[in-house]
Amino acid sequence: MNIKKGDMVTVTTGKDSGKRGKVLRVMPSDNRVVVEGINKAKKHQKPTRSLPQGGILQVETALNASNVMLLCTKCNKPTRGASKVLDNGQKARICKRCGEVLD
Repeated sequence: MNIKKGDMVTVTTGKDSGKRGKVLRVMPSDNRVVVEGINKAKKHQKPTRSLPQGGILQVETALNASNVMLLCTKCNKPTRGASKVLDNGQKARICKRCGEVLD
């Protein structure tokens, strides 16, 4: 999985296709990601001490990692992430379009 927490991604398929957001959580065992403001669902919450009135909340739900693409900060376009070994021996993710280091 080439997506990490904090990355900017764009959604490629589904009801939110074309939208962009920041990755909040990555679940590599399930191949799923949670993106800020994307794939919202309504959750009925009982009253608790922290939320005394209860109510209906909108929460972000996980979507498949194959439905999002990494967003390059330089060219501002979705890209497939590639890895490359740099001169100092470290491994880094790069943009396939412009060659910019994404990490």
